[in-house]
Amino acid sequence: MDQEYTVNLYSVNSYNFGNKDARIEKDKSVPARLARMKDKYEKEGLRRVVEAVMIVHEHNHPHVLLLQIGNFFKLPGGKLRPGEGEVEGLKRKLTNKLAPPEFSVEQPDWEVSDLLCKWWRIHFENTWYPYVPAHITKPKECRKLYLIPLPENCTFAVPQNLNLLAVPLVELYDNCENFGPVISSIPQVLAKYNFVYL
Repeated sequence: MDQEYTVNLYSVNSYNFGNKDARIEKDKSVPARLARMKDKYEKEGLRRVVEAVMIVHEHNHPHVLLLQIGNFFKLPGGKLRPGEGEVEGLKRKLTNKLAPPEFSVEQPDWEVSDLLCKWWRIHFENTWYPYVPAHITKPKECRKLYLIPLPENCTFAVPQNLNLLAVPLVELYDNCENFGPVISSIPQVLAKYNFVYL
């Protein structure tokens, strides 16, 4: 059965972009991050991460909003607190990372839409799988990507040590070398959507 999924996309020029205080990165390197993750796993178990796929368009071509720190790219979102719901946690993370400081302007009302995909970290290393291999009984992290439809306009405020970039889908496609396996797979998981450029 064919089912059409439609998403309205607004021009990147419809949005305002500003800055707010820098966010201190907890880890100075990937090995430090993996070591901290291992310690947390011993106390809390499976690490649960939720991330937002937000799409705008420029000249009728879809672009995904990515955060950049140095030469590293990531989707907005982050780790859930123990017992926290995915929708509630993703909204909290988006407000922390992208919303203007309180009372400066109207806060975005994040709409969490479709679950696009799940990725798994099965060891304390920087490798991701779109499934849990049969021999793995205790994966270390589950990373879920949700589609976040954007309103016609809003204001984003990004920590000063990060950049918020609109990256064309064509640049992400099959570009694991620059964006990693998860972000470079976004064009495929969006293939079921019909974009309407407004």
